[in-house]
Amino acid sequence: MALRFEILGRFNRARAANLTLPHHVCQTPLFMPVGTQGTIKGLATNQLEDIGCQIILGNTYHLALRPTSELIDELGGLHKFMNWPRALLTDSGGFQMVSLLHLSDITEKGVTFQSPVDGKPMLLTPEESIQIQNRIGADIIMALDDVVKTTITGPRIEEAMYRTLRWIDRCIAAHKRPKEQNLFGIVQGGLDPVLRDICVRGLVDRNLPGW
Repeated sequence: MALRFEILGRFNRARAANLTLPHHVCQTPLFMPVGTQGTIKGLATNQLEDIGCQIILGNTYHLALRPTSELIDELGGLHKFMNWPRALLTDSGGFQMVSLLHLSDITEKGVTFQSPVDGKPMLLTPEESIQIQNRIGADIIMALDDVVKTTITGPRIEEAMYRTLRWIDRCIAAHKRPKEQNLFGIVQGGLDPVLRDICVRGLVDRNLPGW
């Protein structure tokens, strides 16, 4: 595990802590700006350091399309590609099941997207998501989950929650850099407290660095 979490103080239900990651000690709570394709538009990385940015979020799906995870790996990982010395987190690509729902097809195997760039199909499985993120090299990598809108009710919510737990096992098996990258799970279950509790307990049982 490449993570240490130290609570420094509490006030009611709030807490302040140090989150030690391979590239930076992050002071929480914190704001994590979104650099979908490896950049924060309009700001250089030294400017981000100057304003106290500690961690940036990159998107696995979009980085896999352009410039590709293979090229990022060849150039030494996303930190070097961005010239960013502090922490990085990459999303699994799962959120695109919602944001690009009209371009995706979800099955037990994974999710097939129609690329918004060139229209070609791309199958993103739990294994492929982790392999891409291993090449990208972020401090925290997210497991591929079955994402549904919070406004959806009924059997689809339960289906997504149990599929997310099945997929986390495939993500764990595919993860090749556990001493350098922290695999986080994602809680599904919509707004149903019973389903969310089942999902949380399932993630805790798998002893992940975080979720």
